[in-house]
Amino acid sequence: MRLDEELPELLREWLPKQRWFAAKGRQVRSVAIAAATPLCTEGEPLVDHVLLAVDFADHSPVQHYQLIVARRAHLRGELEHVVIGVVDGLVAYDGLWDPGVTEWLLDAIRTGRTVGDIGFIPEPDAQIAEGVPGRVLGVEQSNTSVSWGEQSILKLFRRVLPGVNPDLELHRALRSVGSNEVAALQGAVEGVLHGEPVTFAMLQDFAANSADGWAMAQASVRDLFAEGDLRADEVGGDFAAESSRLGETIAVVHAELRTALATGEVQPRALSTAWHERLAASVHEVPALTEHAAAIHAVYDAVAALPGPLPTQRVHGDLHLGQTLRTPQGWLVIDFEGEPAAPLAERVRPDSAMRDVAGMLRSFDYAAFHQLSQWEHSADWADPDQESQLVWRAREWAERNRSAFCDGYALRSGTDPRDQAVVLRAFELDKAVYEAVYESRFRPAWAAIPLASIRRLTAEAQSGV
Repeated sequence: MRLDEELPELLREWLPKQRWFAAKGRQVRSVAIAAATPLCTEGEPLVDHVLLAVDFADHSPVQHYQLIVARRAHLRGELEHVVIGVVDGLVAYDGLWDPGVTEWLLDAIRTGRTVGDIGFIPEPDAQIAEGVPGRVLGVEQSNTSVSWGEQSILKLFRRVLPGVNPDLELHRALRSVGSNEVAALQGAVEGVLHGEPVTFAMLQDFAANSADGWAMAQASVRDLFAEGDLRADEVGGDFAAESSRLGETIAVVHAELRTALATGEVQPRALSTAWHERLAASVHEVPALTEHAAAIHAVYDAVAALPGPLPTQRVHGDLHLGQTLRTPQGWLVIDFEGEPAAPLAERVRPDSAMRDVAGMLRSFDYAAFHQLSQWEHSADWADPDQESQLVWRAREWAERNRSAFCDGYALRSGTDPRDQAVVLRAFELDKAVYEAVYESRFRPAWAAIPLASIRRLTAEAQSGV
């Protein structure tokens, strides 16, 4: 029995249970194998690279995913949690969890193999790990990463879209200008889907001894809340110096992207029109936005009234504290895929650098008020007429770190984002509206965070701050 005759039926049940499956809650009507490329055809395990076409009962567009399917006669106990089922008398499983399979993948990149339509492509002079087993990292939602010691890390993009993934494209661009603000690219796995190039995976330097920016910010807020009578700048875990350094890092990345890739311009009215349309759709889905809609529209109208075009360039597109790592040498920026839910054409389009700045400013708000939600019920702190000591402290922490980030950005770029208050506030509001929709769908307990920020931002606009 061939792989493509037995595997699809097993995957109808298996796929929706995977944390990286992007269509949670939607009924899978069928799974078909769009392409299967044998990688290891002798001995154990047998290994195939499998491209899947997933069709849904709601007739929404087909989505494509990739699997490294390995098969053995008998499975070791540590692999039982990734079993797919029995195919042609052998146990099929997710091969990324098998060190023997990942060793083959790493060696294929190191040696520059080509198998069928799949190219394993090393970067020139890349220092790729050898002699250490691969280990799956359990921290991602939409992709899967495997690390080898403290030298190399492979990110496999589970959902496959036609076109070069912007994460790979921007890392190659930043490598071309010698960037030190991203983990160096070591290689990639690329192929073809329906005649168009696609990115399957990318290999980078592993950021050893690094700390996640979100976790660091959360620890700082906890330290502040635990102190009964100290201000944010008096607490030992004050994060402002790191926020300023992070602002410098983002300014450098923006300058490097302008050097490596094309820049352009956008008319303010075009931005405003897109924001108005998104807000109208969002209000329909999240009624709590209704009371703020007029004030938000007014902020967008202020952008439309600006004279002349705004500069654009390639940007990160989904920047927040969770997309940063603090190493002993400084900050690194990771995951340049852009907003995962956005079409690829939108994610690779040049945009205002203020989109990234706004994303990071929103993240400081999230860090403060998510931590606050662990200490006080949102019904208390989300009320604009309520201001407990912890609410005051959360606002103080967020404002201190937002300001420090802008200080650092201005220091390295020569341009203070706060001097573009009209545009920056509009980008922040557009992001907060998106967050309100996202939280209402998936994390209702967090919905108060963007709604509180919307109240603050519209009040500042109305008062001319």
